[in-house]
Formats: sequence, structure tokens, C-alpha cells
Amino acid sequence: MKRRDFLKLSGLSGGSAALGLLTGTKTLAATAKFRLKKKVSESSTICCYCSVGCGAIVSVYEDGAVKVEGDPDHPVNRGALCPKGLAMSQVHQVGGKLNASRLTQPLYRAPGAAKWEEKSLEWMIDAIAKRVKKTRDESWNAPASRTEAMASLGGGELDNEECYLLSKMNRALGLVYLEHCARL
Repeated sequence: MKRRDFLKLSGLSGGSAALGLLTGTKTLAATAKFRLKKKVSESSTICCYCSVGCGAIVSVYEDGAVKVEGDPDHPVNRGALCPKGLAMSQVHQVGGKLNASRLTQPLYRAPGAAKWEEKSLEWMIDAIAKRVKKTRDESWNAPASRTEAMASLGGGELDNEECYLLSKMNRALGLVYLEHCARL
């Protein structure tokens, strides 16, 4: 028997054995049927954080649990999401339910105090505005029309429009140091 004939015969034998296994009546392994214990509603969305436009799939279970994952069919991120995108359910209201750990009232801790206390949003805005005005007035550089005593760091939870307005406000206040966490 020549080598070429041996290879033909062994290929024919292996192929026929595989064909016999595939067409045989005996089943080697049966697939198990698993039923979902909870009803799930899924919807696709776009991440709102950094203007990349990553696709996400949001799953809301009947008990209110929310799961966010990257959309594998989306051309931008192909199923990958950064930590900000994965945390969408912790920051936003999803499925009509707000995250129980999310703060809904501003907290203030006075200088030297050991405990935080709840304040109204109006009180917090007034307190921040007074501090910004005081710092700006004390550190204003008139010839340059700017202040170097304050800085602004934009957050990843802000969308493009909010970042644009924040930078315009800071420039109007005379701030020089503007930064955003997407660039750090």
C-alpha cells in the first residue's frame, strides 16, 4: 500500500465513521431546557456620558432588578462598556424605579462637624453662590479679567450639552482651570 492510498483510505474511514455518528439514532447528548424564573424586559439604548455613543442593553426584571450590558451588535462599542456606562442603573431612574442607594436630598457637613445634615436644594445653591462670589471677588485679577483661585472639574455623569453650559458659565466667571474627567 502506497502512502497516498493509505491517506485516502484513512480519510474515507474517518469520514464515514463521523457520518455514521451524525446520522445514527443514538443521541450522545441532549440539551437541557431551562426556563427563566423571572420575566425580563429588554431594551436597547445609547450611553449618555461621553459622546462616543456606545450601545447598551438594559434588562429590567419583574422584581425591579436592573442589569446593563454592552450591545454586541452595536458598531461603536461591539459589546464593551466602560464603568460609567455599566453604572447607568445606579445613577438614573430605570424601569420607573430609582436606585435605593442614590441620594435624593443634598447633604451638608459644616466645618468641624462630625455628621452630615440634610439641607434643601435652594439652601445649597445659595450657599455655593455666596462662596463662589466671595472667592471670585477676593482673587479677581482685573488686568487679566480672570481668577486663579477656583477651578472646575466636570463629571462623567454630565452629557455634552451640560458640559458646554458648564464651560460657558465658568468662562463667564473668569475661571482659567477647566478640566473634565474624560480627558484625565
